[in-house]
Amino acid sequence: MSDWLGYQLQDFIPFTADVYFRLFERMGETFWPLHLLTLAMGAAALVLALQQRTRLACCLLAPLWVFIGVAFFIQRYAELNWAGGYIGYTFIVQAVLLVVLALTGFGLGSLPHRPTVPAVIGAAIAIFGLVFLPLVAPLTGESWSQAQVLGIHADPTAITTLGLLLILLRGWALCVAAILPALWILTSALTLQALDASGAGMLFTVLASALLALVWKNLAPQPARTSDNPGPG
Repeated sequence: MSDWLGYQLQDFIPFTADVYFRLFERMGETFWPLHLLTLAMGAAALVLALQQRTRLACCLLAPLWVFIGVAFFIQRYAELNWAGGYIGYTFIVQAVLLVVLALTGFGLGSLPHRPTVPAVIGAAIAIFGLVFLPLVAPLTGESWSQAQVLGIHADPTAITTLGLLLILLRGWALCVAAILPALWILTSALTLQALDASGAGMLFTVLASALLALVWKNLAPQPARTSDNPGPG
């Protein structure tokens, strides 16, 4: 037991910060200009969510999770960390879950007449992952090839998805669908912290905000919702 107590978080990270960020750069260089398509899909998912077209929004997110699970984790991240392949399969599981929710409609609901605090927080988180996170690298003096983009890199995909889930889902469906995005955000934040790299605090803040919104949405009384098929008059 005393031997285990002597370990620190960074002892479990089998790569350096330079190698980790080079992986992001490789993804950016290899798949450009696919970024334009994935960003367009993310923007469309956000618009669809705000327009209450929840099933289509879920369907748009699913292929992004499959792509990252295979191209980022299984094919590349696994070269640095033996757990990469397993993480990749969890991303594929998340994609399947999104498709199932879209097909069954379980937990999906239209937006209330007035914006709620959880929905506003969800929209802010989604916009952060979709728009702001890709700008972090160039704004901090790094090259555009290191910019993390939805559908190409894991962090913005998990963040944007988590934000959209706060808009799209409710009840147990929201709790279950949020588990894997939240776990990856936590894992990424701890990795950055262990590597003494910037960005960990930002991810912790996003995660805390999302969890607050999730608890708020599930505990607060549900306001009246707009009907998906309003009748005449």
